Amino acid sequence: MTKEKFKLSTARGFRDFPPNEKILRDQVISQIKDVFEAYGFSPLETPTIERLDVLTAKFGAGEASDIVGELYQLKDQGGRDLGLRYEFTFALARYIGMNPQTKLPFKRYQIGPVFRDGPIKAGRYREFYQCDVDTVGAKGIIADAEIISLLGAVFKKLNLEINIEVNDRKLLEDIFNYLEIKENQESIIVTIDKLKKIGREGVSKELKEKELQEDKINKLLDILLVKGNNLEKLDNIKKIITETEGVKELQELFNYLEQFEVDYTFLPSLARGLGYYTGPIFEVFLKDQTIISSSLAGGGRWDKMIGKYLGNDKLAYPATGVAVGLEPTMEIIKKIKGLPSSTKAKILLIPIKTIEQCIKISKQLREDGIKTMLDLMNRNIGKNLDYADKMGIPFVGILGENELKENKIKIKNMKTGEEQLVFIKEIKNLIK
Repeated sequence: MTKEKFKLSTARGFRDFPPNEKILRDQVISQIKDVFEAYGFSPLETPTIERLDVLTAKFGAGEASDIVGELYQLKDQGGRDLGLRYEFTFALARYIGMNPQTKLPFKRYQIGPVFRDGPIKAGRYREFYQCDVDTVGAKGIIADAEIISLLGAVFKKLNLEINIEVNDRKLLEDIFNYLEIKENQESIIVTIDKLKKIGREGVSKELKEKELQEDKINKLLDILLVKGNNLEKLDNIKKIITETEGVKELQELFNYLEQFEVDYTFLPSLARGLGYYTGPIFEVFLKDQTIISSSLAGGGRWDKMIGKYLGNDKLAYPATGVAVGLEPTMEIIKKIKGLPSSTKAKILLIPIKTIEQCIKISKQLREDGIKTMLDLMNRNIGKNLDYADKMGIPFVGILGENELKENKIKIKNMKTGEEQLVFIKEIKNLIK
C-alpha cells in the first residue's frame, strides 16, 4: 500500500502574507487608523461569525445582490445556522440594536477580514480586509459630507490621487417614480450600477432581459448619462423630474463638500448594489485607471437597517459610512512603492566570543526603542553580513574582544558600506 503524498496549499482564494508584505500592510492600516481617529472615530471589534439570519436579512444586502449567494455558511454543534461576515455594517447595526443605551452620535471604525465565496480573479480574494467608518445617530447630510471628506484625507495620507464619485439613492427612486418604474426596482438598480463598466448598450440589453419597456430604458439612460459639470448635471435632471427630495439632498451635499474643500464627481448612474442604502452614496477610484480599475472604497447612508433589526421601521437610527478596501489599495501601493524590508530590526549584533556583552547591549537597545536582532546561530561575519543585506537590516554591530577592551563596537552601515568604531553608549544616537 503506497502512502499518499500530502500537498501543502492554502484554501482557494486565501493567502499567506510574508513579513515584508505584512509590514507594509500594517503601515498602511496604521495610516488609515490615524485619519479615522483624527475625525473622532473610535474602534469597535465584532465577531467573525454571525447568526445567518442577521447576515441574510431581506432589508440588508437585498435579494438581488450577488453577495447573498457568496456567503460562507456553517452550523455549530447545536445545529444553529451561522455565517462568516462579508462586511461590517450588519454587525454594527446588530451591536447598536443590542446596546440601545449607546450615546449618539456613535462614530466607530472597524478594520479586519471579511469573507465572500465568490469568483477569484486578479486582485480579488475570498478573504480580504475592509477598513470601515460609520456615524450612527446623525440625520443631517453634513455627516455624509464628513465621511466623504475623510475619504479624501485617507488617500491623501497614502499619497494616492483619486476620484470620489457621489450620488443619492433617493434620486434614483425619484427617477423611477417619474418614469413609473414600479417593478423590480432593486434588480434594476443592480444593473444600472454597471453603466460605467459595460456601457449604455450592455445595460440596455440587461434591462430588456428584466422586461423593462424599451422606451423607459431609453428615457432612464438619457437621464443617467446627462452631460455637464456637477451642478449642471443636477440642474438638468431637476428640470426633468422637478426639485425632488433626492435633488435637494444632493444640493445640500454639494454645498457641504465645497465647504470641506473636497473634489468629487456627481455620477447619476452610481447605485451601489447593496439594498440597504437610503440616501447619499459614494465610491472611490484611482485616477490612473491603468494601475487598477476596481473601486478602492464605497459606502453611503443606511438609515433603516437598525430599526428593522429591532422590528420597528419608524425607530430613528440614521447612519452613514464607508468601507475602504485594503486589498486594492495595497496592490496600488506595492506597484508604486515596492515592498519594504523583511524585518523591522534596525541593527544586527554579531558577537565574536562576546555573547554575554551582546545580550546586555541588545537589552539596552530594545529598552531605548531600537529594534535589535542578535545573532543566534554563531555564524561567521561574512554569513551574518549576507543575512543582514538580504533581510534589509540597515546596520550591523560587530563586537570582538579588542573592541570590548575599549568599550567600543564596530558599526557597519549596510547601505553605504561605511564602518566606524563608536562607544557602546553611542549606538542609540548613531542609529536614530
